[in-house]
Formats: sequence, structure tokens, C-alpha cells
Amino acid sequence: MSDLEIRMLLVYLIGVNIMTFYAFGADKRQAQRGKRRVPERALFLLALAGGSLGAVYGMIGFRHKTRHWQFRVGLPLICLAQAALAVWLWKQ
Repeated sequence: MSDLEIRMLLVYLIGVNIMTFYAFGADKRQAQRGKRRVPERALFLLALAGGSLGAVYGMIGFRHKTRHWQFRVGLPLICLAQAALAVWLWKQ
């Protein structure tokens, strides 16, 4: 990968993680207010799109979705899989 491609990938990953963290916070606020929520599928898709670290931090930081085993187990597994993929790609 060229330096430009690496920079673009980093900007993307930072952006999707910030957006995912924000989505967890927005969903928590909407739940507290009894308003329309962010679908769980959307939260998982954001994590799968590269925002898994933001999802884990959002879940812990906002104390949101911590009782759902799918989130407690799934998000860290997605994060670990993405980290393993990153290490594998880096060594190529």
C-alpha cells in the first residue's frame, strides 16, 4: 500500500469509529427519552464496517447494551478479528 492509501484508510477508520461511538451515545439518549432508537443491526453493521473499537468504547463508556450477550461477546470478537486482519495485512 502506498502512503496515501494508508492515510486514507486511517482517516476512514477514525471516522467510522467516531461515528459508531456517537451512534451508541445517540441510542442511549433515545432510550432514556423513550424515542425512536438506532436499530441493533445498524450498530453491528457500523462495527463490522471498521468501527468495532468505537462500538466497544461506546458500549462501555455509555453503559449501553452491556446486558445483551450479543453485544458483550460479539463486539469484542469483531474487534479481535479486525485486529488480527490488520496484523495479517500489515505483514503481507
